[in-house]
Formats: sequence, structure tokens, C-alpha cells
Amino acid sequence: MKIGLQIDSFSWPGGPEAIGPTLARIVREADDAGFDSIWVMDHFFQIRSVGRPEEPMLEGMTTLGFMAAHSSRARLGLMVGGVHYRYPGLWVKATTTLDVLSGGRAWLGIGAAWNEDESRSLGFPFPNLGVRFEMLEETLQIAHEMWQGERGSETAFEGRQYRATRLLNAPQSLSRPRVPIMIGGGGEKKTLRLVARYGDACNVFGSPEAIARKYRILADHCADVGRDPDEIERSTLQSIDLRTPDAHGTESSAGIVDRFGELGDAGAQHVVVSVRGLANEGVLERLGRDVLPGVHAL
Repeated sequence: MKIGLQIDSFSWPGGPEAIGPTLARIVREADDAGFDSIWVMDHFFQIRSVGRPEEPMLEGMTTLGFMAAHSSRARLGLMVGGVHYRYPGLWVKATTTLDVLSGGRAWLGIGAAWNEDESRSLGFPFPNLGVRFEMLEETLQIAHEMWQGERGSETAFEGRQYRATRLLNAPQSLSRPRVPIMIGGGGEKKTLRLVARYGDACNVFGSPEAIARKYRILADHCADVGRDPDEIERSTLQSIDLRTPDAHGTESSAGIVDRFGELGDAGAQHVVVSVRGLANEGVLERLGRDVLPGVHAL
């Protein structure tokens, strides 16, 4: 099983001037510890499940470029990008740039988005959900076109939401046949159908029973489009708390491995974790020593 790290908070000691050095340290330590992937959220305000909107939040694509310079092995991506934040051509060019400059380590993580308050506050148009799904599907279609061949496609694209006359992409991504695409969300009628048609990975969350159901539905959508479901990596977003190691209310290292084993039994191949207390000294060292070897062995 693969294991990824999601960095979902930048509320660290030292104020804004300490964010860069702290993030660089975390990324280096996670890369050295053996995490297969490192992710940041694509938000502009902190989300309610993590903290208050006023807490520090970095723009995702810029942050990934910084992270690429402080790592050498782990793949990097957004968990996941809000489709309406960037036009399709910019999604592909920005992700290709990350892939080229990181030596072929980019993910395109993308989804239909949900944070209306964040968008309205900052002036981003926030179309209704049906339109956002149209935007997502057309963005995925354009990505497939731009990541083909040596320089993309000369074919014009005419969709309901987007038009493009020349889908040129130079330099082309180092990841072949394209940068892998992770589509986030567990919507059973639309999102997982898009995964089956266009994605290289899905990302869902919940209990082993809940994610197993999502994976079964994904397999059904794959059957409908004539695709082998084993071509799609099954990932899940989870969380762990190591602020007080092995104390009441937190998990032991062995307990984390056992829990992830249950997720593996449910079909998960890649567990992405947010870690409370991530910036504390020794947390990533402990994960690398006591948790990652057991997870990788599952």
C-alpha cells in the first residue's frame, strides 16, 4: 500500500515569516521518511473541518512549486483542485510545469469544488453544481488532449463551457503517457463516472465499509465504459493524531497500521493522511520509523 501526506494547515509557531522554513522542513522530512506522495489543499481560506477561515492558507499551485524544490522523490499534487479556480489550459500548463520542474512527480488532482463562501468572498464565479460538473468533464477532456503526443493536439475543442483553438503543450510532461489524474469526491452518479472515463485515481473518504461501496460503484461505471477498474488507483483520505504519542485519545503506531490494513482489505491502495501536530519535531521521524514500513508491507 502507498501512503501520502496531506498538509492541511499552516497555523504554525512563528507567524507568516516562519511558514516557508517550516514547510520546507516538513516536506524534506516527509520525502526522506518515505511518503509516496505529498499534497496540499486547493483552498484560499482554511476550511471548517480544520480551523477558522482567518487561519493561514497558501495558494496551492505556488506551494507545490516550492515543495518541488525541497523534495526529490515523492509525487506532489492538490487534494484536490477546484475546477472553477483556473481555466482548463492553465490547469494543464501549471501541472505540466510542476511535472517538468520536479522531474516527473506531478499529480493533477481536481474536482467539482464545494466552498461557495470562499469563492463569493474573493470574487470567484461559483456556478451551480451541474455547470461545475460540465466544467470538470471538459477540463478532463482538454487535459487528455494536451497531454498526448510530443506537444499536445492541434485539434480545436468546442464544448458547452470552454472553447480552445489549439491545445499546444510544450514542453510536454515528463510523466507518460500523461500526468496521472486524480478526481476527488465520492459522488456515485457523476464523480465516479468521470473517474471511470477519464481518471487514473479516485479519492474517497470514510469507513472501510463506506469506501468499499464507492469502489464497487466505480467498478460498475468502469464496466459500463469498457475499462478495467484495476487501471485506476483507489485512494482514500484519512487522518491521524500524533500530538501526544500513544496517549488516551490517540492511536499507537501499530493501531494506525492495523486501521490502514482494514482500509486495504476494503480495496484502498493509497492512503493519504492529514496529521495533527505535523509541525512538531519528531512526528515525521516517528511515522517513517514506526508506521510507513508497516503500511508499505500491506
